[in-house]
Amino acid sequence: MTEALNADPAELAKFSDLAHHWWDPESEFRPLHQINPLRLGWISSIVGLDQQRVLDVGCGGGILADSIARKGADVTGIDLASKSLRVAQLHALETGTPNIQYREVSVETLAQETPESFDVVTCMEMLEHVPDPNSVVQACAKLVKPGGWVFFSTLHRSAKAFMLAIVGAEYVLNMLPRGTHEYDKMIRPSELASSCRGAGLDVIHTRGLEYNPITQRYSLTSDTSVNYMLATRKFS
Repeated sequence: MTEALNADPAELAKFSDLAHHWWDPESEFRPLHQINPLRLGWISSIVGLDQQRVLDVGCGGGILADSIARKGADVTGIDLASKSLRVAQLHALETGTPNIQYREVSVETLAQETPESFDVVTCMEMLEHVPDPNSVVQACAKLVKPGGWVFFSTLHRSAKAFMLAIVGAEYVLNMLPRGTHEYDKMIRPSELASSCRGAGLDVIHTRGLEYNPITQRYSLTSDTSVNYMLATRKFS
């Protein structure tokens, strides 16, 4: 019996249609290019990435995976959007990114294949795009070695996030394509923390990401009411 993929075909099609724009910093993916140095810096301040085996779940065109590889890690990026993966692979070839590979495989399938095989797992801006985010959390926990770190980022299901991340970013400022995010799929920090604990991951650090429309810049903050990140660790 074939296991159903934990993926929304409409979401995969959405990102596949935009695949050729992944590495254009002025495209629909501009926000990802802007926040990438912040999230990379936050991750690397918690765990040294050099010589670590890292998995990036929902890697898309490889923006985060590529930057982690350039920190000295051995990186595997996985996604189910074929066009995005091809863009990621081509970019790695063109720029000579070392120690990076991409696979079209679900995180659940990979967890069955190679449990406890990564020092660090990242799953950024992905949970709000899948039908069963808890399944992804469980698989990430299974893939990381004991003592390893799993990092998540997503959007808070709050009135403030609805106004800023959907109405503001998608309809007023046109920073993202309309329909990029659905309010019902957003996840409260308490819900994600509970899911992590249920998977055997302890939440060690939390951080928010805030956008200033005047300076057009993002910054790390203690405010997790819109975009937020969790650093979790598997202790056994």
